[in-house]
Amino acid sequence: MRMPQFCLYPLGLLLATAGLHAQSFPRQNTLALQSFYEAGLHRNGIVGSSLVLLENDKVVFQDFYGLQNLSPLQPVDASTTYHWASITKTFTGIAIMQLRDHGLLSLDDPLVKYLPELAVVHDAYGPISAITIREAMSHSSGFRNQTWPWRDKPWQPFEPTQWSQIVAMLPYTSIHFAPGSRFGYSNLAVVFLGEIIERVSGEPYEAYMEKNVLGPLRMEHSYFDRSPYTLLRYRSHSYDLKNGKRTEDPFDFDTGITRANGGLNAPLPDMVKYLNFLVGDPARQAEYDAILKRSSLEEMWRPVLPIVADADFPSRTGAHDFVAGSFFVHTDGGLHLVGKSGSQNGFLSQFYLDPASHRAYIVAYNTDAQDAKQNTQKFDEQLRDYLIDNYFANK
Repeated sequence: MRMPQFCLYPLGLLLATAGLHAQSFPRQNTLALQSFYEAGLHRNGIVGSSLVLLENDKVVFQDFYGLQNLSPLQPVDASTTYHWASITKTFTGIAIMQLRDHGLLSLDDPLVKYLPELAVVHDAYGPISAITIREAMSHSSGFRNQTWPWRDKPWQPFEPTQWSQIVAMLPYTSIHFAPGSRFGYSNLAVVFLGEIIERVSGEPYEAYMEKNVLGPLRMEHSYFDRSPYTLLRYRSHSYDLKNGKRTEDPFDFDTGITRANGGLNAPLPDMVKYLNFLVGDPARQAEYDAILKRSSLEEMWRPVLPIVADADFPSRTGAHDFVAGSFFVHTDGGLHLVGKSGSQNGFLSQFYLDPASHRAYIVAYNTDAQDAKQNTQKFDEQLRDYLIDNYFANK
C-alpha cells in the first residue's frame, strides 16, 4: 500500500497550483497522467520524484511525490533540489556556443589546440589534432565513455577530483573509432570541453556558468557539486533499488573534475526557467538572446549522427534517435523532440521539448530502480512514451 505522506499535494491543490489550461491539457488528461505517474513510481519503489509539464511559458501540470529523505522523513516539494547528472552537458554546450559566438573559439578547432596534454593520446585512426570541439559536443570523438575507467574499490574517489588525474591517464588512453564516423557517448570528451571553457574564459567552470548562464536565467538556487550550507536542507538524498534491496547512495557528493558533464544541482522551479529559455518566448527573446542567440541554440539541435538503440539508449518501434550538439533528438511519427537525460549516484532525470508546439516536460527521480521483477522497460522510458502519446501528440 502506498504511504499517505508520499503525496505532498492533494489533487485539488495540485490542479490549482499547476495553472492548468483546459484547452491544452484537459482535466481528464491531468487525472490520467497523475494516476499513471504515481502508480508507476509506487510500483517501481521510487522514493521521491517531481514532474512538470509546460506549454509556452506556463506550467500546465506539476506533481511532487514521495520523500526526499527517508531518515528523518522529509517530503518532496517545490524546493527539493535534485542532482541533474548528464543534463549538465547541455549547459556546458551552451557555454561553448557562447564562446564561439564571441569569437573566442571555433567548433572546428582541434581539442589539442586548447589542451596540448592530449597529444600523448594513442590515435590509430589519424593525428590527434583531427579531433574537434564539434565532435566532442556530438559524442563522436572516439574517446572512451568513462572518466575513471579503473575504479574498482569503494574507497577510491567517486570521480577524478583534479585535472592532473585526467592528464596522468592520457598516455594510457586510446581512440576507439574513427572520429566523426559514428556515435559513442563520452563523458571524458565533455570533461575536455569544461577544461576548454576554463582556459578560454580565464575563469573556473562554476564561476563562468554562474555569471553567464545560471545568473542570467535567475536560477538562484542552482549550483555545482556540494551544497552551500544554506541550501543543504533542500538537497534530496538518493537511492538504488536492485533485486528488492534499497540502499542509500553517498549524500551531497562531489563530481570532481567531471563537473562539466554531471555536476549540476537545482530545484524544479529553476529547471523550469531553463526549459522556458530552451522553448523560447517572443516576448522575452531579447533577454534570452543575450544569453545565447536563438539561431545558435537551434544549431545545437540539428541531428548529427543516428543512434543505434540499445540498453543505454532505448527507443521504440517507429521512432529514431540522433545525437546533436550536446542535446539529443527524438523523432516519433510527426514529432521532432529535443532533450537529454541524466543518471548518476541514484538520481535519474530527463527532459524533452517540442519546438513546434512549445511544449516540454522535465522529471527527476531520486531512486534508480533496477529490480529484475519489474517491467523490462524502466519507468522513465514508460513515462516518456506516455507523454509522447498523450501530451506532445495531442495537438
